[in-house]
Amino acid sequence: MTVRRKLGEGATVHERNVEAAIARVPQWHGKGAAYTPLVGGLMNQNWLVEISGDGRRYFIKVPGEGSEMFIDRVTANEAARNAHAMGVAPEVIFFDAADGLEISEFLEGYRACTNADFGDAAIQADVLDLYRRLHAGPKLGQTKTIFDMIEEHIEQARELGAHFPQDMSWLMHRYNQAKSAFLASGLDLVPCFNDPMPGNFLISAESGAPKPMKLIDYEFASNNERSYELGVLFAEMFFDEHLTEALIEQYLGEVRPQMVARVILNRALADMKWASWAVVNRKLKDWDFDYQKYGVWKYMRARDVMYDPRWDGWLRLV
Repeated sequence: MTVRRKLGEGATVHERNVEAAIARVPQWHGKGAAYTPLVGGLMNQNWLVEISGDGRRYFIKVPGEGSEMFIDRVTANEAARNAHAMGVAPEVIFFDAADGLEISEFLEGYRACTNADFGDAAIQADVLDLYRRLHAGPKLGQTKTIFDMIEEHIEQARELGAHFPQDMSWLMHRYNQAKSAFLASGLDLVPCFNDPMPGNFLISAESGAPKPMKLIDYEFASNNERSYELGVLFAEMFFDEHLTEALIEQYLGEVRPQMVARVILNRALADMKWASWAVVNRKLKDWDFDYQKYGVWKYMRARDVMYDPRWDGWLRLV
């Protein structure tokens, strides 16, 4: 059962943490408040907050211990504010760079997408339109490419003594081939979201006039290779090659063989990134989430692209 508490009733460590967070917002001083935990989020504690006399409700994200290994909170806040200015994200009403505490408006009348929603052509089109707008926006203060991400996770895993697959040297050989091809061709750096979990895309929860799609949770945002944004999206949504080409055409206005190759290679790189992220988290977390199985599956999907007989052809096209 979901527990709703009023300010001052906190009984657990997490409840006392959110009460302390509420107390840090200047415009809320002296006002009553109530809060309810929200489901979701592997890296943070998330809360829905109501403030006495305020017509809006708010979303509080209390950063989880150890999340600083993966997340630059200042960049995440910058990306969230830029996205709000474009009309695709909620308004951030408080941020503390010291520890990454962030509070934003709660978007009423919305629901999170599921993988099933991404089978809808209209939702696919909305996502691509949203991405085009983000990618055309101002550059972020941090450039962190997919290559930076993978190498960071592998170094973190080695420092922790984590277990890699037996064929990791072969996977890294393929990785280095892709990296060399992209660096030789040149990276197309744009502000990227980098984390297309279905639940980060919000759509209308009610019938009637549709609300515009919104995007939340900019923790992994950075300037990155444009084709990676599409590659990781299409991989996460299990889109086949036919649909991949159709969506590239929607995004670009045409199907360029070079872009198709870049997107497909980035599907493998995306799975390498998230598999290596899982390897690290397996050593850090005691959550009821099977990081080991998740990592094994992601490395397996990366191999599926890397073993494809067209691999060398894609490298040449890049």
